[in-house]
Formats: sequence, C-alpha cells, structure tokens
Amino acid sequence: MDINFNKNEDHNKLKLSDLKRRLAKVKLGGGKSRIEKHHAKGKMTARERIDYLLDEEVPSIEIGAFAGEDMYEEHGGCPSGGVVVKVGYVKGKQCVVVANDATVKAGAWFPITGKKNLRAQEISIENKLPIIYLVDSAGVYLPMQDEIFPDKEHFGRIFRNNAVMSSMGITQIAAVMGSCVAGGAYLPIMSDEALIVDKTGSIFLAGSYLVKAAIGESIDNETLGGATTHSEISGVTDYKARDDKDALDKIKNIVDKIGDFDKAGFNRVESKKPTENPDDIFGILPASRSDQYDMVEIIKRLVDDSEFEQYKEGYGQTILTGYARIDGWAVGIVANQRKVVKTKKGEMQFGGVIYSDSADKATRFIANCNQKKIPLVFLQDVTGFMVGSKSEHGGIIKDGAKMVNAVSNSVVPKFTIVIGNSYGAGNYAMCGKAYDPRLIVAWPSAELAVMSGNSAAKVLLQIEKASLEKSGKPVDAEKEKQLFDEIKQRYDDQISPYYAAARLWTDAIINPLDTRKWISMGIEAANHAPIEKKFNMGVLQV
Repeated sequence: MDINFNKNEDHNKLKLSDLKRRLAKVKLGGGKSRIEKHHAKGKMTARERIDYLLDEEVPSIEIGAFAGEDMYEEHGGCPSGGVVVKVGYVKGKQCVVVANDATVKAGAWFPITGKKNLRAQEISIENKLPIIYLVDSAGVYLPMQDEIFPDKEHFGRIFRNNAVMSSMGITQIAAVMGSCVAGGAYLPIMSDEALIVDKTGSIFLAGSYLVKAAIGESIDNETLGGATTHSEISGVTDYKARDDKDALDKIKNIVDKIGDFDKAGFNRVESKKPTENPDDIFGILPASRSDQYDMVEIIKRLVDDSEFEQYKEGYGQTILTGYARIDGWAVGIVANQRKVVKTKKGEMQFGGVIYSDSADKATRFIANCNQKKIPLVFLQDVTGFMVGSKSEHGGIIKDGAKMVNAVSNSVVPKFTIVIGNSYGAGNYAMCGKAYDPRLIVAWPSAELAVMSGNSAAKVLLQIEKASLEKSGKPVDAEKEKQLFDEIKQRYDDQISPYYAAARLWTDAIINPLDTRKWISMGIEAANHAPIEKKFNMGVLQV
C-alpha cells in the first residue's frame, strides 16, 4: 500500500470513530437519569422496546438517528427527534417500527418529530410494509405548536396517512405504552389493532386537569382513560397487556399470522461477498473532497464477487453505468467517476462533473433498467454539470434535463448513497432526496450543498465586500481573509453530513461497510410493492 492509501485510511477511520461516538450519545435519548426514571415506572425505553420486538441476530436499519441534532438547543434539544424508527423483522416479516422516546420531553412532538414520523409512514406506504407504532407521547410540544400543528406536512398528516394506509391494506398495529393525549389519541385508534398496557398506558382527548377546567368534572387519569376503561368500557382498544413485554409479545403474535404479500419480482440469486476487500474503501477514498480516485474500485468492494458489467464503458466516462448484484439482488448502478478521463477525441474531462455525453448515457441506462425491472443504485460524488460556452453550446442543459426527467419518472425503486460531494444540480440528477429514493444515506465523508465551501465562500465574500465598500467601509487584505474564513466556516458547518441528517435530507449516516445491508434490505422492502405504473418520460427536447 502507498503512503496516500494509509493517510486516507487513517482519515476515514477517524471519521468512522466520530460517527460511532455520536451514535452512542444519541442512543442515550434524554440522558441516563431520565432513562433511570423511566425504568423506575416499570417501563422499557423506546430502544429497548424495539430491540425486544425485533427478531434477534437479524439485520435492522435505523432511520433518522441524527434527526434534530444541534437543533432546538434553546428548548433543551431533541435527540433523534424524540422518536426511534427502525426497519427490521418481526417473526420473519419485514416491518417499520416507530417508538416515541419518552425520555425526551415526555415524547412530545417537535417539528422534526413530525417530519420523521411522516418519513416512517412514507417508507411503509412506498413499500407496503406493515408498520408498528409504540406510543408514549405527551403530544404536540406547545412552545412550538405553530411549527407542528396546522400545515399539510405537520401533525395532522399522520392521521390522514393512517386512513389512507388502511385503505391500501397496509397493516398498522399500535401499542399505547404510556401517554397518548389530545389529537395524538387518534393514531392508535386509526390503526387496525390497538393494545394498551395496564397502569402505564392511557388514552384521552383531554387529561383530568383540562377536564376539570373545561367542564368541572373531577376524575383521575386512570379512570378517565386507562387500560381497564378502554378495554372493558369504551371498547377503544382491542387488547390489554400486563406490561411492556406482554404488549410486545402480543404484537409478535399478531404479526406472525399476517399472510404473504404480492411481490414486485426483482431478480435475486444466492448472495456472494465481494472478492476485493471492502476494508480497502477507507484507503481508496481520498481525505480531500477535491482529490481524484477511481470509483470502479469502490464499486468492486460493494458488489457480489466484485463483478461490475459496465454499460457504454468508453462513452460518457464521468458517469459509470452498469449491472451488478448486491447481496444477490440484481441492480443497475449509476455512479460518478471521480478521476480525470480522456475521451476518444483527446479531450480531458474532470472527474465528478456531469458532461453532455455522460448525462445522455445515464438517461439511456436508467430507461433500460426500468424496462428490465432492475432497481437502481446511485453512488454520488458529484460537483455538478459542466459549465462554460462549449458545454452550453453543446446543449448541456438539454442533456441534463433528460437525465433529471429519467430519474424523476423512474418506476423501479431507487437507492442513493452519498459517498462524497453532492453539489448543486448534480444532487438532483443523481437522485437526491427530492427525487424519491426509497432510501438515501450518506457516508461520513459526504458533503451536501449548492457548491463546495471554498467556492461558496468566494462568491459570498465578493457580495459582502461590495456591500461594505458601497457603504464606505473599504476592505483590506487582512479584513478580506477574516471575512473569507468566517463565511467558509459557516458554510462548511452546513455542508456536513450531520447537518443534512439532522434535517432528514438523508435517512442515515452509515459505516461504508454497511452499504450492502442497507441496499439489500431496501430492495427486499421494495419487493413488497408490485410496480403499477409504466415508465414514461413524457415530452423531451431530444
């Protein structure tokens, strides 16, 4: 191995260590003292509940672990958005599980909590996966009610989705394992089946204090909306459980009896491990986001048998397209080539940039995968489309639009891995969050923004200088450097993969060695939902 490989490896493994450290902190939710108080009530934490529910020694993936990170600090923070979401297996059946974390503000809903719950439902809807809600929430976080209550993508959309999912035949099971108040009370009751835990679970539109204030009635919460009330008097719930584990065991028994599903029919054979060592990824991937490397070498360490059959290998070389298998599943890969390439005409093309020929190739390949019913995997390390008079005169906008059109109208499931840069319109063409990937995850090396921190800082600096000079405040070299550093630092904070993950622009930041697991589980989930639409790109400027 050369010295650059070793330096890259050290750099990327430090980033991985940082990821593991941050995840360990996030998994504490509201902190150790609140976990202890939770246990003292005889309750399991959200993560303990999910771990007990899911099949042991079987892979699972967590959605939005970093949701809310470094947000709402003035309100005490909101680790993981106050809700834990995992895709895993219950009695061998793939399910989405959503559990309120009552150690975080009593499980109250912040704006990001609503967004994360909607993302969980979206995954369930797209893939027709059963969804299980483990409810333990004080409802809307009142100091921020204007940002979570009334809009289309706010709290009320959850219940609308409950109704739509039921009409689609998607199984929804809810267990009330703590508080379930006000509008939130509708979620479990709009599910197909509802359970409630004795003594710790409660459901009511208004608690005892509000009832006293509103109508003058004095009543305790247990009598008002406890397990006995709703299981034996109101008939609101279907099962009464002794404790958390009993409730989770009952859910396992319900899921165990669900019938088989119609399949999309994606091609799968016996899985094979890559023949090239996946650990080499850490040494191949450069420490600097501007350095070049061969994306083919990354692909070989992600795919079965390290076999990648390239499509139009000698044409449009700044995008790699080709067929492979990941954990046995057939996939079509669209990846940004990150090394400088030389065309047949002797022209040099920059790695990570989308040119007209590469956009044209990708469009054709995406259409082919749709025709053959092959899921698409996008590996992003893109700085954008090529600019300049030659590209503009050659119709780069037209060719880029064709690629965006193909990505937008694709009917096979899409999965996006942000390996490095994800800048500007390149993010869109390579299936960014706005283009409905079934799952989108980032490696710790990822950067997401309109442009790189260095480029953005130069642009913003010119604007800032012009503004200062216009107001009679000339900028000398020292002041210019200070301004540049301040702007770049601010922008660099925003291009961090953690900034994106906090806002759910990605579903997770993952260890690169877990990429195969995420794609495989994603395709397995997608296989629950037969494709009902035909691929049609509409009107194009050919």
